[in-house]
Amino acid sequence: MITAQDIMTGNPISLSPETEIQEAARLLLEKNINGIPVVNNRNELVGIICQSDLVAMQRKIPLPSVFTLLDSLVPFSSSSRIEKEIKKIAATRVEEAMTRDPLWVSRDTGLEDLAEIMVRKKFHTLPVVEDGKLIGVVGKGDVLKTLMKQEPA
Repeated sequence: MITAQDIMTGNPISLSPETEIQEAARLLLEKNINGIPVVNNRNELVGIICQSDLVAMQRKIPLPSVFTLLDSLVPFSSSSRIEKEIKKIAATRVEEAMTRDPLWVSRDTGLEDLAEIMVRKKFHTLPVVEDGKLIGVVGKGDVLKTLMKQEPA
């Protein structure tokens, strides 16, 4: 059975939470990858920053719908959600824009499971973790190349 260990990129590019957003964007474009794991100083996975996170920074903030009750305006959406959106749009460091506590796989996760996760969750990049430490990354391209090799000619 083909597993994540067989197709992953070992010692992958990773970023620290303090990395500037511009550096993350440069690496994503320069290396032609969709996502980069974010690790702390102990190489523990704390997040992932993807092209979609950076694109999301460019969107407009949805203003809440309001209604009037006893001459007061009452918002339908929570102020904490709006505050979170504002912080993400205004991010200057990776930790402000990354997806925290991302889904990860182990080195023995099978190829079919990797493909299922990527399709079902619409993920392009899956960190591979062992004993809490980042050891690799599997991209959608890695899965596709492997599946193509298995196709009968």
